[in-house]
Amino acid sequence: MENRKDQKPDIQKEAVWILKSLLCAYVVTGILLLLLALFAYKLNLEEKQVTVAVMAIYLVSTFVGGFMIGKWNRVQKFLWGMIVGAGYFILLLLVSFGIYHSLKNSGGNVITTMFLCIGGGLLGGMLA
Repeated sequence: MENRKDQKPDIQKEAVWILKSLLCAYVVTGILLLLLALFAYKLNLEEKQVTVAVMAIYLVSTFVGGFMIGKWNRVQKFLWGMIVGAGYFILLLLVSFGIYHSLKNSGGNVITTMFLCIGGGLLGGMLA
């Protein structure tokens, strides 16, 4: 029986892991955004509070996605977590472009969001 390091990567299997991890991350995002909407409605949260909560949701969601792929793929977990975080951010960016046809927020917010997404995935992968 060969070691995992001696085997060639199975691109199709790894793509499925990435997609499953992204799906987990977006399910967590959906649930947390619904809870945030409920709290924003009930507690009359200000825009700044909601913005901070959305950033925290991105971080938690990508952490979960990175953790999931780290559990499935036990080699270079931090790298796979970063890939999931980057994929999450790219999909988020594409959806924003699709809806608003431009960057709604300033460039600084986009960069911050990118680092939160990639960092969350990285941390999740490392701790898996």
